[in-house]
This record gives sequence, C-alpha cells and structure tokens, in this order.
Amino acid sequence: MSINNWPKEERPREKLLTRGARALSDAELLAIFIRCGIKGKTAVDIARDLLQQFGSIKKLLDLEQKKFCRSATGLGAAKYVQLQAALELSKRYLSHQLNHSKQIGSIAGAKLYCSIHLSQHQQEVFAVALLDNHHHLIHYAEMFYGTVNRATIYPREVVKIALQHNAAAIVLMHNHISGSLHPSTDDHLVTQQLQQALKLIDVKVLDHIIVGNNECFSFAEAKLI
Repeated sequence: MSINNWPKEERPREKLLTRGARALSDAELLAIFIRCGIKGKTAVDIARDLLQQFGSIKKLLDLEQKKFCRSATGLGAAKYVQLQAALELSKRYLSHQLNHSKQIGSIAGAKLYCSIHLSQHQQEVFAVALLDNHHHLIHYAEMFYGTVNRATIYPREVVKIALQHNAAAIVLMHNHISGSLHPSTDDHLVTQQLQQALKLIDVKVLDHIIVGNNECFSFAEAKLI
C-alpha cells in the first residue's frame, strides 16, 4: 500500500508537521529523505531494509559513495550528495551551538564536540580545541594525520597555534579508527608531553578526548589528566 493511502497521522511528513521530528522513528526520518518507494515497497519499507542491512543510521551515513549507491534501488549519487549535505548542516548547527556556549569546557561538551568533528574520518586525526579564559571556543584545528605517537605529534606546532590564538586552555582530541576507546601508551605519553610544553606558555590542558565508534573516552573523566 502506498504511503499516500495511509491515515494522515501515520504518514511521516504529516506526522513530523503535527508532532515534530522527534516523534518519528529512524526509518520514518530516512523515508522522508528517500521520498519515493518502488514497486511493492514504500519509502518506509526501503528505509527499514537499509537500517536492518547496515545496523544503524550512523553506519548508513558513514558509507562511501559507491557502497551507498549499491545499497538500494533509487539511491544514486544525487541522494548521496543530499544526505552528506544534510549531515554536514547538522554538524555545523551543533558546532555553532557549542561555539556559543560554555559547554566545550565541560567533559560532556568536549565529548560531543569531538564526536561531531572526528567520528566521520576514515583515518586517525589529532585535533585541538582552543579556549579562552571562560572556556569558550576560540578556534578548532585538525593538526596531524595518521597514528598518534610521539613521532607524528609536534608539540611546537601545538604551542605555536595556542600562542597565535592567545588561548588560555586547550582540549586535545583524536580518533581511533579501530573503534577502541582504550588509550594507548603513546596516547598517555603524547598527553604528558603536550601538558609540559603548554605549561611553559601558561596554557592549561583541560582534557584529551578519544573517539571510537561514535563513543568517547575522556582523560579528565578518568582522572588521567
């Protein structure tokens, strides 16, 4: 049965307009994006199949273009571009909200910020969030790429960018492609090395966040910093 033949209160678009986006399931939200069904299947059916196939919205959004376009009939390059644009808009919206609040200086805020910026990367990235005296975000920068270790992280570059933006505090961030949240020996050593370097210019390291599988580990929360 076509979605147009459903009761109005059950149709995803009408449901969103009357009850708000939060009232919709993942499949219903995805169905609004898909828009049209195919013979024998509604857009909601296709959305449910995709979520069952890949396990979650996140895994679907993380797909590379070729795999995304092969996942279901009607999901071509145009849909991929639209979905990636929508994802980037949501990331920028959340980033803007954090940029204009004090949350980035909290553990929960730092975790969310790190997840927004690093969870989609296909390689390991080391980034910094530079904060003022009130822990408002001044600047975010992705600085080093590849496995995080003492050979690839250059403290002088972190010190340089902290001075450039007159930062009072900093949150260190990096992702684990493996998905593991357990900090490695090098993670600990890099943190200590950067703490020592930044202490010389009176910049406090508030936290070091590791993101993996869209979850985060906080050095501060674990009392390792």
